[in-house]
Amino acid sequence: MAYFTDIIGQEQIKEHLQNAIKLNKVSHAYIINGEKSSGKEFIANIFAMALQCEKGDTEPCHECHSCKQSLTQNQPDIIRVTHEKPNTIGVEDIRTQINADIGIKPYSSPRKIYIMNEGEKMTPQAQNALLKTLEEPPEYAVIIILTTNLNSLLSTILSRCVVLNMKPVKDAHVKKYLMEEMQIPDYKADICVAFARGNVGKARLLAASEEFDNIKEEAITLLKYIDDMEISEVNAAIKKITEYKIDVNDYLDILSIWYRDVLLFKATNDVNHLIFKGEIQYIKKTAGKCAYEGIETIIEALEKAKSRLNANVNFDLTMELLLLTIKENQQ
Repeated sequence: MAYFTDIIGQEQIKEHLQNAIKLNKVSHAYIINGEKSSGKEFIANIFAMALQCEKGDTEPCHECHSCKQSLTQNQPDIIRVTHEKPNTIGVEDIRTQINADIGIKPYSSPRKIYIMNEGEKMTPQAQNALLKTLEEPPEYAVIIILTTNLNSLLSTILSRCVVLNMKPVKDAHVKKYLMEEMQIPDYKADICVAFARGNVGKARLLAASEEFDNIKEEAITLLKYIDDMEISEVNAAIKKITEYKIDVNDYLDILSIWYRDVLLFKATNDVNHLIFKGEIQYIKKTAGKCAYEGIETIIEALEKAKSRLNANVNFDLTMELLLLTIKENQQ
């Protein structure tokens, strides 16, 4: 499946891109900005496929030669910009893959399309090299930059591109997708939806991940027994999460959702809207002994820990501080 109709949510982006095709007002450069796994690449691929489709409609036909090539990523006029260094798109990557190539006319299609993922990794020199091309692109060229961070791009680049921002998808749509397309049971879909926060790709990854299930169980076990544990034991449990491939932010999100459940139950005494409703006896127990202020302090501390880790503050120190805050406020 690779049609605009398969994109969940993102109505404004779909409408903008399909109108551009319909009215023949396709820009030479687009930036699609959104979280990791939010579906930017999926949208770029469908747009590129539709632009090169021989039937010239607002949806790719999937039947023409170009569409068949696109589906196997063998369309010679859809070029994916790659980079050898994992954290950097350098000036040579831009010069060799875009600047030196863009002057050569399309091989078999009306356009030549360049899709660059992880655009936030471009060095300033790489961006300046790209700028030269963006200032005077050939008539047939379309450059699509996918990024998780608009702030990493020069204002001169932004001003020459159409910027499309991904929006969080409504929880109900994400849940429907997980249950209908992936046959995920109701209770598990709720947990994945709570974590994904409107990011369909992330919800799909979590739903399919056995590792996520294991980490969730470990995190909940830690929260159930944290009061009776020594800090050294808690630290050992936290250290264990670094063995998993999961992002530490996802682990902290598990803890945040647990304490939001505690706060919600304390305020409403209602089980129905809890994410971890299967753990109600422990949630009830924690809600009973914690003050509102204490729970809010813990939730704030979890957000603070995320910010610190994103700013590369020492992992052990950040976690120790967080766990002390949890223990102190759970009396």
